Amino acid sequence: MFMRMNVANNIKTTLPKTKSAKEFMDLVGEPSQTTDKSLVGTLMSTLTTMKFDSSCTRHDHVIEMTNIVVRLKSLGMAMNENFLVQFILNSLLIEYRPFQISYNTMC
Repeated sequence: MFMRMNVANNIKTTLPKTKSAKEFMDLVGEPSQTTDKSLVGTLMSTLTTMKFDSSCTRHDHVIEMTNIVVRLKSLGMAMNENFLVQFILNSLLIEYRPFQISYNTMC
């Protein structure tokens, strides 16, 4: 089978022979779904525990959090923009609380 020929030899030996391309794709796709779930959990954990510690700029911190949300979206887990803003505000140091209060009263 053409698909099987394109798989690395060390992986190919662990895959059972299949009769159709659909069977092959289903067989190869199952572990990928488990990996995606694990990655979603890791990314969510990272996002929810991130705290701004002044080791980088605020801008970089916000971009990093936004990039995590983009990765989650690519894995099928969309996040509301307002939810992300609250995560970002909550991750800031206590000295930024007036900014957070100001933002929350504007909305």
